[in-house]
Amino acid sequence: MSVRVRFAPSPTGYVHIGSLRTALYNYLYARKNNGKYILRIEDTDQNRFVEGAIEGMLSSMSWAGIHHDEGAVIKGEILTEEGDYGPYVQSQRLPIYQEYIHKLLDSKDAYHCFCSKERLDEVREKQKEAGLTSKYDGHCKGLSPEEVTIKIAAGEKYVIRLKLPQNKDITFNDIVRGTVTVNTEDMDDQVLIKADGYPTYHFAVVVDDHLMGITHVIRGEEWLISTPKHIYLFEAFGWNSPQYVHLPNILNADKKKLSKRQGDVAVEDFMKKGYLPEALVNYIALVGWSPEDNQEIFSMAELEEKFSLERVSKSGGVFDVNKLNWVNSHYIKESPVERITDLAIPHLVEKGYVKAEEVEVKYDWLKDMVGVLKESISYVAEVTKKVDIFFKTEIKPEDEEAEELLKVEHMNQLLEVFLQKVEAAEEIDSDFGKRVFKEIQKETGIKGPNLFKPIRVAITGKAHGPDINMVIKVLGKQNLISRIQYVKDNLIG
Repeated sequence: MSVRVRFAPSPTGYVHIGSLRTALYNYLYARKNNGKYILRIEDTDQNRFVEGAIEGMLSSMSWAGIHHDEGAVIKGEILTEEGDYGPYVQSQRLPIYQEYIHKLLDSKDAYHCFCSKERLDEVREKQKEAGLTSKYDGHCKGLSPEEVTIKIAAGEKYVIRLKLPQNKDITFNDIVRGTVTVNTEDMDDQVLIKADGYPTYHFAVVVDDHLMGITHVIRGEEWLISTPKHIYLFEAFGWNSPQYVHLPNILNADKKKLSKRQGDVAVEDFMKKGYLPEALVNYIALVGWSPEDNQEIFSMAELEEKFSLERVSKSGGVFDVNKLNWVNSHYIKESPVERITDLAIPHLVEKGYVKAEEVEVKYDWLKDMVGVLKESISYVAEVTKKVDIFFKTEIKPEDEEAEELLKVEHMNQLLEVFLQKVEAAEEIDSDFGKRVFKEIQKETGIKGPNLFKPIRVAITGKAHGPDINMVIKVLGKQNLISRIQYVKDNLIG
């Protein structure tokens, strides 16, 4: 059996981190088993459709490196599709659903329901008051074909419901959850076709999974409660059901389902902040799945090789931003400085540190500056929180330690010698700092932290920071002279 899996998002807005992980696990399972990964768009709920959501989702998946073998694609600016099982957008499959709902009506496994919303609300309220499970009471289940025909001819609105048998156990095996059994007495006669003629998720997903040859359904645990209905629908059609895998939720730090109220949850949020795709994919793979060893850094190829559904946890995984930052900082450090610079420039422009028209002329300088900072940032946008040392004109000690360093007895002597060296230099390059510190040490006898730290404070206001030699190069001759002079004139006696 050739493995065929699918990721089937609804175009209702941004791509949730949980959706990214679902797509990733489907993708990895397909690659591990030399199978196919299909992208299907489930847009049957037209009231929730968000313009541009499909394009945004495709862009996010492409950015993350999760590429599907079949399904919706954008070529140029046109939304189209690739594959032999289309259409892959459900709203384009309405004639298919009509064909299959008539099969269920003919076999008496589905029926027309003409109940108004008001009646349904009243039924549910009475059930709730009686402490019963809220579900449809079967009021229209016994209508004769003649009665149905008359009502339809009279223009009465209707839905089509699944006709469940009474007191039947429905059992299925879930790779993560194990054996699950639900009795039909605890289930509802699910709506299959809505009043607008569109199928519900529960109907379309079964028809599509069968017709597209899906062998494994890997999806979030919120769909676990609906799976018995899907299993029964497969039975009603006489089809074999796929293997089900229900993934645990991704949780906030308080162990509740990941919510936008507590921070970023959209893939687009992390893209905008300058998280690297390989870092987000690496981290999100580990939120719910654990490798056999303690490895934490994975390339996509390594994930494809080592991923297994059997090692997916039953319990929810906590989304730890600090751990994500650690993983992302690893990839930033490993990346070429040009890549991080190119990602940082839009953030620097947005914050006004450089003008867009200056970028080309100043690129080498910006690259040096980002090169100094990239060892200390967790995500690219964080560069803007650390670049002040290169742009401020007045130096002020940032804390008590820096203040004390400005008071060392040899500060005047040290700055005077350093200033002379800077003024005499033809070029302030990456070797200047190394060379000048050796010369000052030899001439004054001042060495170690007593040499480096006071000068760092004098030119940055900070007692600690990135490589001092690169800081000196990025600041350049005129900045160094003006800062030292400012400190001499205003901060030390």
